[in-house]
Amino acid sequence: MEKKQRNKFESGLYVTATPIGNLGDITLRAIDLLKAADFIACEDKRVSGKLLSYYEIDTPMISYHDHNAQEVMPRILDELGSGKIIALISDAGTPLISDPGYRLVNECRANDIMVTSLPGASAILCALTNAGMPTNNFLFQGFLPPKMQARQNEIKKFKSVDASIIYYESPKRLLACLKDLNTVLGNREAAVCRELTKLYEETRKGSLESLIEHYEDSPTPKGEIVIIVSPPEKTEGAVNDLDDALKNALEKLSVKEAVAAVTYMTGRKRKEVYKRALELSDNGRGE
Repeated sequence: MEKKQRNKFESGLYVTATPIGNLGDITLRAIDLLKAADFIACEDKRVSGKLLSYYEIDTPMISYHDHNAQEVMPRILDELGSGKIIALISDAGTPLISDPGYRLVNECRANDIMVTSLPGASAILCALTNAGMPTNNFLFQGFLPPKMQARQNEIKKFKSVDASIIYYESPKRLLACLKDLNTVLGNREAAVCRELTKLYEETRKGSLESLIEHYEDSPTPKGEIVIIVSPPEKTEGAVNDLDDALKNALEKLSVKEAVAAVTYMTGRKRKEVYKRALELSDNGRGE
């Protein structure tokens, strides 16, 4: 697409997702936008340059990251104020996730500059869907602190949250992180997702203790890592919540429909929900 076709996009900031590994994982609209933009704000020109070269995009780049944000942001805002089209991208995935882009978005909003997102690849969602963990509730925690005590304190804050918890981690700290998760949360089910969408993609799932045992006996892994930890086991109070949800559903739905709805809503195992539904219903009518 030539620059003359830039009228497909109005002036403003476009938060644009890029691939997390496989260069084919980018939308057609993102490619059009990157070609039409006046310039691209990226974290590292060398990293983003590989993607742009692959798609024969020659749009100028400007480096924008934590260390130069105060210096570069005023220039970006000036360009946007004069009617320019600017794409904001990260080194990989969806911008603003564990990077400083939100500050720029806030400034644009404060100055009535149009901001929109072009969705695409995200390591968080890719890992979550690969792992087979409950998805009705999940919490993204980003990178944990590098020191053990600080890391355990951070993990402890969300110990009782009824959600799958997602962390980013470096290969060299993976084993220490798994040990701290086990110490604080107990031996929950977890998954380690590595090199997502790339040639050596791997998702290893099991209890935290089994994962610790595996990585203790293996060389330090390579690549980008996402850890997902399952929610805490259901308590007696959670059983009461299940009963309440089933009773409400059974007032309007058949047993089969109620089981399907409550299983989806709570993330509980269907077999467990079905058994309890039969106990609560008169004799399983509607199944």
